[in-house]
Amino acid sequence: MPSVLLRSNAARWAGLALSIFILLLLAAAGVLYGSKLFSLADFTGALTRFQGTNDQIIIKDVRIPRVLIAACVGASLGAAGVLLQALTRNPVAEPGIFGLNAGAGLSIVLAVTLFGTASLQSFTWIAFLGTALSGAAVYFLGSLGRGGLSPVRVTLAGAAVTALATSFIQTVLVVDQRTTEEVLFWLSGSVEGRKLTILYHVLPFMAAGWAGTLLLSSPMNTLMLGDDVAKGLGQRTVWVKAGMAGCIILLVGASVAAAGPIAFIGLIVPHLARYVAGGDLRWMTAYSLLLGAIMLILADIAGRFVAMPNEMPIGVMTALLGAPFFIYTARKGLSR
Repeated sequence: MPSVLLRSNAARWAGLALSIFILLLLAAAGVLYGSKLFSLADFTGALTRFQGTNDQIIIKDVRIPRVLIAACVGASLGAAGVLLQALTRNPVAEPGIFGLNAGAGLSIVLAVTLFGTASLQSFTWIAFLGTALSGAAVYFLGSLGRGGLSPVRVTLAGAAVTALATSFIQTVLVVDQRTTEEVLFWLSGSVEGRKLTILYHVLPFMAAGWAGTLLLSSPMNTLMLGDDVAKGLGQRTVWVKAGMAGCIILLVGASVAAAGPIAFIGLIVPHLARYVAGGDLRWMTAYSLLLGAIMLILADIAGRFVAMPNEMPIGVMTALLGAPFFIYTARKGLSR
């Protein structure tokens, strides 16, 4: 098996075009397939000749929003994974493993409990704050001790922050039943039942994170040569790292606000992108955006059929694939 699937730029451009085509096919499948099946005629009729029938309402108000949200969240988590793995030089770096998802979730739980916060816009900003604080805590804990920051230490710090935040969340949910009812919608890690109004609130932040990641992909290539080399080439490494951290906060915070904590997409997607297009972060970023969207839509579709007529939360589906992948990557990467 070749270490890189697509070796020429022409092949990589063709691969991007194919990825977009696959994404569109899966988006169509996400609208048409589920506990109730629809045809293309049903889909086009709901968009062009809407008459308010039950089938048209399901297509327009349920299926289309969940596909769009899954695509945007998947793209955001894929890009965040690339940024985290490049920033920490850690092959198992991922928003869920590093405590960013749990920190954002805890901040929303505390906001609802202590301040009665209920607006979608407030949840978005609160998720940003929780992501930033948990990320700072992981960085601080991972940097303690002799030798400073290392892949093993930062991974253990992320696991500790995740465990702490999760325990706090469970405690609050047990004590305050009202909070349980209001925030369980976000903590389930699912796109089921989400409305387009949620996407309207978070899409500008996601788009800013996508654009920032693409713009930083070239400076990140230089940064991966090492801080000393990058500085010798005239790069302001502090500003590049600050930009990367800012994009991570935008992408992860917006994703948690939209769909709750969904793990392992940010772990798997960058490795797939590296296998397909190589280690150039410009190509990895572009592929991670598309592969993240593809993977989360595919997980959503699979979750509809695994427990038919019920649905499996999308977070469970990503965990079923992501947990073995994490073990494999940790054994391969952290042992070096």
